[in-house]
Amino acid sequence: MSKSVSYSVVPRKNPQEPEAGVRFYAQAQASGDVTVREMSERIQRTCTVTRADVAAVLTALEDVIVEALSAGEIVRLADLGTFQIGVSGKGADSEDKYDVSMINKARINFRPGLALSGMLTALSFSKVNKLPKKEEKKPEEEVSGVNEG
Repeated sequence: MSKSVSYSVVPRKNPQEPEAGVRFYAQAQASGDVTVREMSERIQRTCTVTRADVAAVLTALEDVIVEALSAGEIVRLADLGTFQIGVSGKGADSEDKYDVSMINKARINFRPGLALSGMLTALSFSKVNKLPKKEEKKPEEEVSGVNEG
């Protein structure tokens, strides 16, 4: 399996310094995605568990993570990392003036463990052309949904 991440170079403005103008930054480009089925097949090839068993465990893992996070628990997946709920919102002048309505949103925080952090140190990078956005398709690439006739 390749340990090289493709990237393109994209222009961006720094919101902290809008007068500074555009600078160019690397942006990682995905080389595809991996479904539960594909992960199950890959895991099956490395151990004695069947693809169906792996898929069942991964599906159950998702359910257990959702349940644990909903209960306010931290989910620790060994060296893979941890998941925890985080919140953000408005501040109050004192603790007794704080009200739950001041919480704007919740999010899921993920902190990578040793396995993922270690993987990052071994990566290499290769530049690719910037991928076109969907709205930038050339006219001959577009498909009309209108019947002519």
